[in-house]
Amino acid sequence: MHYEKKIEASVDELDRVVEELEKSLPQNAVIFLKGDLAAGKTTLVKALARSRGYTKAVTSPTFSIQHIYGDDLYHYDLYQCPNDRFFAIGLLESLEEPGWHLIEWGDDSLRELLSKYGFKTAVVEITGENESRNYRIETDA
Repeated sequence: MHYEKKIEASVDELDRVVEELEKSLPQNAVIFLKGDLAAGKTTLVKALARSRGYTKAVTSPTFSIQHIYGDDLYHYDLYQCPNDRFFAIGLLESLEEPGWHLIEWGDDSLRELLSKYGFKTAVVEITGENESRNYRIETDA
């Protein structure tokens, strides 16, 4: 089943985006966060972590590649990690852990491959400037 929804929200209104994600995406999914530099990808991850009761700092895993927030929220930054390195360091196995796996800078070939392996995938594309952002949520799961 294909699902697509668009939401316009400011940073102060991210709770609406989080609610829509929690309502429309499967409990266990790999979610590709797409958007230009400073589009708000990590800001959205912060809002998701906060909604799940995580109170510690949430930062982009640019150099560490992966951060884990609580028991079921995983955050990856693949900007400096091509797909072959992603697999070589064992992160495919990490995607099998229950929860949401949020991937920044993942490409379409990785999404296609993960779908072939049976992972439920979704995309959240963030566009816009200043305080207002447009969030396009798409999933086939």
